[in-house]
Amino acid sequence: MAEVARVYPLNRQQPEPLWREVLGSRLRALRGERGETLAATAERAGISPQYLSEVERGRKEPSSEMIAALAGALGTTLADLTTQVTQDLRRSRPARAAAGPVALAMAA
Repeated sequence: MAEVARVYPLNRQQPEPLWREVLGSRLRALRGERGETLAATAERAGISPQYLSEVERGRKEPSSEMIAALAGALGTTLADLTTQVTQDLRRSRPARAAAGPVALAMAA
């Protein structure tokens, strides 16, 4: 699999988290709040527990259809899930005084 470009703000050492990583964490948290197993949530979403595990660990980039199915299986909407992930992304980075230049690390 080709390496994904990571965004590195010039004033930080660590890259910003990837959408799939934050989405996976949010899905795991929602499943945990419901006290459900991977198998139960995966069955309702129509996917394998192994695939759900990979999504939750940020290893797989699910399609928009799959994200919608997972949102429904977890009793939320795609819009609410997206809002939660966006809020998680905002919390994961320190506030910046002003938007500055960004360096991109690209793999060949």
